[in-house]
Amino acid sequence: MSDKTDRAAAVMAALAAMYPDARCELDFADPFQLLVATILSAQSTDVLVNKVTPKLFALAADPAAMAALAPETLENAIRSIGLYRNKSKNIAATAAMLVRDFGGQVPRTMEELRRLPGVGRKTANVVLGVAFRIPALPVDTHVLRVARRLEFTGADTPDKVEEDLTALLPPATWIDAHHRLIWHGRRRCKARKPLCPDCGCRLFCSYGK
Repeated sequence: MSDKTDRAAAVMAALAAMYPDARCELDFADPFQLLVATILSAQSTDVLVNKVTPKLFALAADPAAMAALAPETLENAIRSIGLYRNKSKNIAATAAMLVRDFGGQVPRTMEELRRLPGVGRKTANVVLGVAFRIPALPVDTHVLRVARRLEFTGADTPDKVEEDLTALLPPATWIDAHHRLIWHGRRRCKARKPLCPDCGCRLFCSYGK
């Protein structure tokens, strides 16, 4: 084991101690609802999405019902979410594709998930890891920022950061690492005014020192 992987393991142990209950903060009942919630979360917050999805899923909780919604009904249900018109079109098109091409089921591979409208690599990774417990490490703005500050990567694109992190960490740890890095970014390692004095990773972090 290299010094780099030893250090990564130590950091992950510190994060595990700080966030033992880290998990996805989107509310959902099944893989389809997680998929929709993750599409909605782009350039929005989980808190705001969780305020919108109960009403949306009361109208349509599965792909067939979602595909059958009138466009204006779907738009009105998510109007408080940023980019709601574009997201409404993607959700409707994704629901229709799931019914038509996948028997109404959310697929379990990166390639098939990325065929769905509005689904990029990060969203697909969230579904794989959270819904199906398939090793995946989604990279959002929090993960990217924290990974750079902890010097796990020098990259500035999500795909490259994901590549660097998955090369550094064992696959069995990817899902938990994703959640803990996000929680750390939201709670302590904030974009502005990070709470470095109150950080269990400070010993390993040049940025915090």
